[in-house]
This record gives sequence, structure tokens and C-alpha cells, in this order.
Amino acid sequence: MLILSRKVGEAIIIADDIKVRVLESKGGLVKLGVDAPEQVAIHREEIYLRILEENKKAALDAPADLSGLSDVFPMKKEGY
Repeated sequence: MLILSRKVGEAIIIADDIKVRVLESKGGLVKLGVDAPEQVAIHREEIYLRILEENKKAALDAPADLSGLSDVFPMKKEGY
């Protein structure tokens, strides 16, 4: 893990297009501002971990037999 020290108003740059700036530090909390492209998902860690857990549950609950999907999504024949 890379550890950096920043003062309020200073920032770090991730790759070429993500900037994380320290906006405020008070009472044991740090307020960060993140500038990133729209396609970059940004989550609080606890929310991200919850999303991963829900995705795992959904994958386990998925039906094992997917043969019924061919009626819903028929395969296209080549040349059409």
C-alpha cells in the first residue's frame, strides 16, 4: 500500500484522469473530493463490499438450468 501525506487543499493524481483532493480534516474525519471520468465507479469501501456480496449471492441464486432462455432469446442464424 502506498501511503501519502497531504494537507487540506492538496491532491493526488491517479492515472491521468483521476484527482483526489483533501477538502477538509476535522474531528478525525477527512473530507475528500474526487474528480474522475463518469465511467469510473466510485464507492465508499463499505458500500463496495456490500455490492460485491450481493453480486455473489445473485450469482449463487441464478438458475443452473438456462435452457429455457433459448425460448426468450433465440439464437440468430449466420448470414441474417
